[in-house]
Amino acid sequence: MYEAVIGLEVHLHLKTRTKMFCGCRADYFGAEPNTHTCPVCLGLPGALPVPNRVAVEHGLRLALALGAEVPERLVFHRKNYFYPDLPKNYQISQYDLPLGRGGSLPLGERRVRIKRLHLEEDAGKSLHLEGRTLLDLNRAGSPLIELVTEPDLKTPEEARLFLQRIQALVQTLGISDASPEEGKLRADVNVSVRRVGEPLGTKVEIKNLNSFKSVQRALEYEIRRQTEILRRGEKVKQATMGFEEGSGKTYPMRTKEEEADYRYFPEPDLPPVVIPRDWLEEVRRSLPELPWEKEARYRALGIKEKDAEVLAYTPSLARFLDQALPLGLASPQALANWLLADVAGLLHERGLRLEETRLSPEGLARLVGLFERGEVTSRVAKSLLPEVLEGQDPEALVRERGLKVVADEGALKALVAEAIAAMPEAAESVRQGKVKALDALVGQVMRKTRGQARPDLVRRLLLEALGVG
Repeated sequence: MYEAVIGLEVHLHLKTRTKMFCGCRADYFGAEPNTHTCPVCLGLPGALPVPNRVAVEHGLRLALALGAEVPERLVFHRKNYFYPDLPKNYQISQYDLPLGRGGSLPLGERRVRIKRLHLEEDAGKSLHLEGRTLLDLNRAGSPLIELVTEPDLKTPEEARLFLQRIQALVQTLGISDASPEEGKLRADVNVSVRRVGEPLGTKVEIKNLNSFKSVQRALEYEIRRQTEILRRGEKVKQATMGFEEGSGKTYPMRTKEEEADYRYFPEPDLPPVVIPRDWLEEVRRSLPELPWEKEARYRALGIKEKDAEVLAYTPSLARFLDQALPLGLASPQALANWLLADVAGLLHERGLRLEETRLSPEGLARLVGLFERGEVTSRVAKSLLPEVLEGQDPEALVRERGLKVVADEGALKALVAEAIAAMPEAAESVRQGKVKALDALVGQVMRKTRGQARPDLVRRLLLEALGVG
């Protein structure tokens, strides 16, 4: 019996106005190539780096949220390697005094341990076209956090979930957009396969995976590949692999570097950055409610366990729900149901994000409240949702269109009698115990009331009229 052992190296672009060590704008996405550069990020002689205070503070927020240990000072190092898209041909990173050590992230009933997280600068981008390679250095020097886990993950699905949790955390903290499609969240994975109970196997690294789906697919293939090698009695070779999206296969890029190959040494142009304890405590006090804390609060409000989890780890939905709850217009679980089903479905259908609509927390809460109080039917409420999504007042729509539930038993009894007279065969089937036939009669009454009668009331009145208990 074989099992996989997985660790992740996650690269997160920090949400700052300028780059890590210079004043170039960091919002390079979609800009003309090589328009966000300066002597510092181009590595020109005599240009000196200066650390970005906001980037350091963003890193501290993540370290504290994860419960990592923060040193009293940060030391930057040069990481030497052949960087075709980093003009200095070395990267300013961190080595033995990173921003944070230890900590963990909740994942189900257990926690995934964090080995370290450190600040560094990103490289540029190489574009390989028709036998030529073009360089875009807009990204070079952008601030990154690299987060390294311990080998605590066991399956490709867990790796994907961990990345989704990290994305939710940094978006909640407001330190990164963490959008894989913009390259603002990338991952390298380390995976080995062993027999259960045996020591760790030979580690293989898969580089530069830029989507959650790619991480899962690459791991699935690589685990199968290594398992087949071991079953043949052969040894897995340590290597750095790439992943080909089209074929879904990994391929060798180069033999794996060891730490000594990078020839780390302290960055001579940057003195240590002191982290005063009062600054650290100020950052700690500014932390928002974290996703796992939100999940616990939602569950305490009576929201189902799975719904609470999805809401807490979807920052846009969590923000919306937290604005709707204090209004007291609808129950927490009803709001959760509508957000996760009806609203999410409509957004998916229209290709929109929640923040791109005019739906207000109060508007949705009023609509859900109308349904919960029985003032409109489910059918009516759902039909109004698209207009409420556009900013319309649901109560005004109900009032103007006369959509309020028909609950007058006298009026409904007359419609029930008409339905029974119009559908004698269905009525007789119900009298003989074939209760499914009742649906046709209910439908007849609902059509006559334009869907505004309460279905439960209509069913009761029909059964009474037919003498069925």
